[in-house]
This record gives sequence, C-alpha cells and structure tokens, in this order.
Amino acid sequence: MKSKLVLYILTAALLLNSCKVSQPTEAKGKWISLFNGKDIKDWYVKINHHEVGDNFANTFRVEDGMIRVKYDGYGDFNDQFGHLYYKTPFSYYHLVVEYRLTGEWQSTAPKHTHENSGVMFHSQDPRTMLKDQDWPISIEMQFLASLGDGKPRPTCNMCSPGTKIVYDGKLDERHCISSSSKTYQPNEWVRAELIVLGDSLITHIVNGDTVMRYSKPQIGGGVVTGFDPAMKPDGKLLSSGFIALQSEGQPVDFRKVELLDLSRQYSKNKK
Repeated sequence: MKSKLVLYILTAALLLNSCKVSQPTEAKGKWISLFNGKDIKDWYVKINHHEVGDNFANTFRVEDGMIRVKYDGYGDFNDQFGHLYYKTPFSYYHLVVEYRLTGEWQSTAPKHTHENSGVMFHSQDPRTMLKDQDWPISIEMQFLASLGDGKPRPTCNMCSPGTKIVYDGKLDERHCISSSSKTYQPNEWVRAELIVLGDSLITHIVNGDTVMRYSKPQIGGGVVTGFDPAMKPDGKLLSSGFIALQSEGQPVDFRKVELLDLSRQYSKNKK
C-alpha cells in the first residue's frame, strides 16, 4: 500500500506542475475484475469487416481461465483487426492487465503485427464504428515482444489511431512513441499498468517500473480508415472512453484485467 501511495503522490506532483489541475491522492476503493475468468458476456466484440457483436471465427475466447486471442479459423487475415471492449466506459482509473504474446503469428497479417498486441483506452464506443473501420479512434498501450534478432523492442509504448497526445511538453504527431521498458520475450507473462486521469496525465507501468508519461489525449491525426466523420472531431480532448483488448494477427493470452476506479476520489479532491 505504501508503494501505491508514493506512486499516486508522485503522479499528482508531476501533473500539478505540468497540467495545473488537482489530483487524487491515495486511491480508496475496491479493485474490480473486468474479466470474470469464465466468459466475455460483459464485453463487445468489433472486428474489421464485420458488424459489432460478430466474434468472427471465435477470435476472442475463454480457455483455462484466460481470454485467448486465436486465428485458427481465419485463412487469409484480410486486415481483420479486432478489439474486445469492456461494456462500461471509464475516465479516471488504474488498470492492470497481465498478458503474454504466444503461439504462431498469422503470417498473412501485416509484418509489424508480429509479436504485437495491445490494449486500447479512451476509445470510441464500438457501436459507433462502421463495418469496415479498421481501428477504433483511441489511445493504445502497445504490447511488443522480442523478434529474436537481438534488437531492443520495448513494450507498453504509446500508439495513437486517430488521436494525438502531448509528450515532453508539446503536441506530438508521431503515431507510436517507444517507452523506456526493457525487451520481453515471447511467452513471457508481463504485468502492464495504466494510470489514466481523464484528459490530463497518463502513466504506463511495466512490472512495477514507470516507463512512460504523457498528457492531453485528443482526437486528431491519421491511421484510422473507414470511420464515420462525425466520430472524429479533430482537436477534441478525450476525457473518457472504452477499454479494449486487441487482436491484430498475433495470438495473445490475458489472464488478468482489473481496474480501480479513481473518479470518485478525483471528484472529491476537486471540491
């Protein structure tokens, strides 16, 4: 508990200096399991080229107490990028996801998807996505593993489909920005954490180490295609949205998805 208190205090201090808004101190609340270990009835599926709710080829399934992403019924991948959305949007929260990149990569997927997955947050509602929209307008905490070539490949990076963020004090136009994490291996379980404070500070943590901070997530930029233009008012700050687990050609297991809602604590501190 002391380590969590220190983390929240440090986060508060940084944001007070950079964004000039009040912050929660130690979170007092109960962690909730977004994944119940049994089924995905509390989640929406949206896969590119399919209507929302169509879990094509049983891409997202529950096996051995885990959410597993598999492509054994696919054939050609055909850019069928998918996302599994928890039913409730959140704004201020601490999220924990334990994942491993595992199994055989779908070789007809784009090359960059090899040993690659992620969790989307501040995402648009999947029910507002068009059938042939490839990515949700969202921020992504990207999960990567080593390709076995000896090159560094950090995980818990930031990617921005249809969005932008402020990084190092300025609006950053890059689609992906690398974190400072070490490189993890395929089949290695990794604990990834997000502390998301509305449209202000966002912190990425890997196995207990803070590896990235940025702020002011907002709609803008490219990468996303096939969207309803009404869903992309460029420049609008993103203060809340849906959380989604990703499928983009690499099998991945998720054994834990837990969240501590910070919104009540934050609202008290604003008074």
